[in-house]
Amino acid sequence: MPSLGRASAIIGAGTLVSRMTGLVRSILLVAVIGSYESRPADAFAIASALPTNVYELLAAGVITGIIVPQIVKSAAHSDGGSKFVSKLLTLGTVVLVAATAIAMLIAPALIWIYASSYPPAQHALSVSFAYWLLPQLLFYGLYALLGEALNARRVFGPYSWAPTVNNLVSIAGFIVFLVVFGGPYTQIGDWTPGMIALLGGTSTLGIALQTIVLLFFWKRTKLDIRPDFGWRGIGLRHIGTLAWWTFLAVVVGQLAYIVQTQVVTQASGKASIAVLGYAWLIFMLPHSIVAMSISTAYFTRLAEEIAEGRMDAVGPNLDESIRSIALFGFGFTAAIAAASVPVSRIFSDSTEGAVATAWVVCAYLVALVPFGVLMVIRRAFFAFQDTRTPFWFGLAQAIATAIGALLAWAAVALGLLPLGFLAAGVALTQSLATLVQLPLAVRLLRRHTDTAALRASWRALGRFALAAVPAFAAGWATFLLMGGAGGWAASDRLLGAVGAAIVAGVSILVYVAALALLRAPELAIAQRTVRRMLGR
Repeated sequence: MPSLGRASAIIGAGTLVSRMTGLVRSILLVAVIGSYESRPADAFAIASALPTNVYELLAAGVITGIIVPQIVKSAAHSDGGSKFVSKLLTLGTVVLVAATAIAMLIAPALIWIYASSYPPAQHALSVSFAYWLLPQLLFYGLYALLGEALNARRVFGPYSWAPTVNNLVSIAGFIVFLVVFGGPYTQIGDWTPGMIALLGGTSTLGIALQTIVLLFFWKRTKLDIRPDFGWRGIGLRHIGTLAWWTFLAVVVGQLAYIVQTQVVTQASGKASIAVLGYAWLIFMLPHSIVAMSISTAYFTRLAEEIAEGRMDAVGPNLDESIRSIALFGFGFTAAIAAASVPVSRIFSDSTEGAVATAWVVCAYLVALVPFGVLMVIRRAFFAFQDTRTPFWFGLAQAIATAIGALLAWAAVALGLLPLGFLAAGVALTQSLATLVQLPLAVRLLRRHTDTAALRASWRALGRFALAAVPAFAAGWATFLLMGGAGGWAASDRLLGAVGAAIVAGVSILVYVAALALLRAPELAIAQRTVRRMLGR
């Protein structure tokens, strides 16, 4: 049985590689379709979001928050859980196939729901992309079901490494596109059916192969899986009761996202939905590498502790998880904020686009650490099989997010905010909504467990925040010495990557030095985690 540290290292290393190849994929996508001031990029961004949005609506919270504890429990069955997992996978496949078919039938309506302001030509292009991209819904769902089943059986590696396959397939397809057609094509009239098919088909093929790869590792679960349509007796009523609140939470989240996209698409042709997506990608890179890798392993152990009645271990588990995530999170916040312009230049066709994207990135970074901590708290509720409480504090965030987006649009309409900053305003209000949600979630967690152990967590977060201040200052000073937004680090994609590495490197070094001066005990834990990750 792998140790928690080793499991986190395996997940973190796999996520790191997949995210790095994902960055290359995104860079090539920008070379194909552009980002800033590109209406085709905005059309593709809406279409590519549909599979994940529908998947989130159907099953994301159920799979990640509810299914894992159920699979862990099923391990005590006489067959080790094989029958339960067989029924679960069969049911999931049937639901996903039906949902994918329905989504493709109503694709034009789905595009309108998220971007009603698109003119006819842009709407038509987005729908054309959607027909090629919506089959991803089936493979996203199967990937999550298989991956979480692997995680529940402590086979952590494949789930985090499989996305690399997707990225490599997409990279190859985008290179073929650039060789055959060239790019970037930033005008709607430039796109032909063959170009749409190559770009959309390649993206979907990558997701499909990402799912298939997991099957090669299934033997490690020691589960004998076969189609089983006898769904009686697997606890669907119990799962449904838990899933109901998760479903409602996803619905309100999607409603808030619809408000956001309807607002942001008003700025299509400037910094709009495509820029928002690339800024979110930059934001999610550290979160995925650190928060997801740490919390996934901790969540499995937490589910086991609660199932075994070891309630005294819950508080220390949460404390370790939060401290580990926040330690890296504050360092990444300082480094990426300081390097926001050069790192954004990697995903932009111009310096102007890089500066516009950097504003959005920094707006998201306000909530990088709270976002990671909140994920830990939410999973703790799921481990207690409480899905109702997360709905209520999620509802508070969704309402705040939607209101914030509308306020940003009102500020533009009143001339208080330039249209080019609309995406940054929406991102900032989303971050502020996360800051509001976190203390509410922590307070509600007291209903299930003693949160006294988290006092040490908050003191640790204070140390990390203090160390992040000189780290950001040193990185920003380095960026200014390199010429700032008008210097070489923002003049080209490749130079942007080099400049971002230098600035971020300086910030991280100063952050580590500041932690050492503060004698932060978590620094030793971070060193071991990094060594394990690099070793794997």
